[in-house]
Amino acid sequence: MLQGAITAIVTPFRNGQLDEEAYRQLIEFQVQGGIHGIVPCGTTGESATLSHAEHKRVVEICLDQVKKRVPVVAGTGSNNTAEALELTQHAEAAGADYALMITPYYNKPTQEGLYQHFKTIAQKTRIPIVVYNVPSRTSVNLLPETVARLMEFPNIVGIKEATGDLKQCAKIVALCGDRIVMLSGDDFTVLPLLAIGGKGVISVVSNVVPGDMAGLCNAFFKGDLNTARKLHYQMWPLMEAMFYETNPTPAKTALKIMGKISGEVRQPLCPLSAANEEKLRQVLHKYGLI
Repeated sequence: MLQGAITAIVTPFRNGQLDEEAYRQLIEFQVQGGIHGIVPCGTTGESATLSHAEHKRVVEICLDQVKKRVPVVAGTGSNNTAEALELTQHAEAAGADYALMITPYYNKPTQEGLYQHFKTIAQKTRIPIVVYNVPSRTSVNLLPETVARLMEFPNIVGIKEATGDLKQCAKIVALCGDRIVMLSGDDFTVLPLLAIGGKGVISVVSNVVPGDMAGLCNAFFKGDLNTARKLHYQMWPLMEAMFYETNPTPAKTALKIMGKISGEVRQPLCPLSAANEEKLRQVLHKYGLI
């Protein structure tokens, strides 16, 4: 079962191109740091600006570097069902352990449209699917009742819930029980979500501190709530810093400051403002990361 801290890993660029060497080193940093899983080509991986060829290559590199040491949850979502199916079938053929599928964005489908989208892909693949609900980016909210309907498909196994709404998350757990793996999509709510039945997080801050986010989850599942709480508050300033501006710009800037990547983002994203970069640098320094 998918559980624990899973990093939505950034996609490093250099001179506008995928920086494969830096990407492999980032993956190794994650695995050696004790992370429980990796998501290539998620929102934090700038999947929206990757070509199809780049998207597939990023997934393939991740699988090759990880070598089954931790689960790879390949981002395969799209607002075009046919495109999402193609990316999911590629991830399955490449050997990914799971597919992470965002709700279709921009189109604003109804709940029935969302159900039919995931149904189509679930019926045409065998890879375990984690649906991804992030209304702040997609303008649609996958409601608990629709999630419960999707449980009829055995390969829909989890949800990344990024609403930050613990009431909605609790309703999903109440309706679906152990049939679903509930993962936080919001670093701020990991600890409370675990307390109401969540199984982990797909994290942004773990790009920078994989060991600490993994440690929070490990401590919680061992029943060591004091350590879990301590790590939650320890990471709090970093969590805030990761969203000074649009994700993944702060995360990539932090990794640049730490000497791991160039920090490039693709348009329409742009570099972090000088003021926010200085604030970020101060947080990293206080944390002991630089």
